Amino acid sequence: MILENDTYVERAENAIKELAKKKDKYGNPDMVTTTQIRNLLAMTADIYNEVCISMEDNLNEDIRGRINYLKIRFLYEAGRGNKQQHQVKDFVEAARLIECIDEIKGLKKNYILFNKYMEALIAYHKFYGGKD
Repeated sequence: MILENDTYVERAENAIKELAKKKDKYGNPDMVTTTQIRNLLAMTADIYNEVCISMEDNLNEDIRGRINYLKIRFLYEAGRGNKQQHQVKDFVEAARLIECIDEIKGLKKNYILFNKYMEALIAYHKFYGGKD
C-alpha cells in the first residue's frame, strides 16, 4: 500500500519537498498553487462527508462510483494543457494520487486515510512555500 497510517504524513512531506525543488525564473518554488490543491481537496471532501456517515466498512455502489469519477477529475485536471495545469500534473504524479485512489478499493478506512493524506499535502504545501 502507498498510504499507511504510520507513513502518510511523511509521504506527503516528501512529495511536497520534491515539488518545492523546482524553481521559477525568480527562484521561487514553481509548484501547484494552494487554490489548485484546495480544488482537488474539495472534490474529496464531498465524498468524505458521505463516507464518514456510512455505517458499513465497505462503501456502497454510489460512493464507489463517485470515487471513480474523482479519479477521472484528477486525471482531467492534471492533463489540461496550460502551465498552471502542468503544475497540477506534477503534483498528482509526485503525490501518486491516482495510485492512492486505486488503493481505496471500496473500503471506508482507506478513503478516510486518503482524505487525511490530501489534508497533509495541503499543510506541507503551505509550510514549504506554496502560494495562492
